[in-house]
Amino acid sequence: MTIQEIERQIKKLPRPRLADFRAWFQRFDSKSWDTQMARDVKSGKLNRLAEKALASYKLGKAKEL
Repeated sequence: MTIQEIERQIKKLPRPRLADFRAWFQRFDSKSWDTQMARDVKSGKLNRLAEKALASYKLGKAKEL
């Protein structure tokens, strides 16, 4: 199935089914993002960003939310 075919099918959904699809896709996308973030943390990809953020905080360039 191509993206265009998926788009056509989504456009045909009645409002209640579209709402269901949106909710499902949000859960799906969030889980995918969380999985990727966990992989990146575990691999150390985010270490440099974390170090930079902590350094900025220590210099008073950032504050706690």
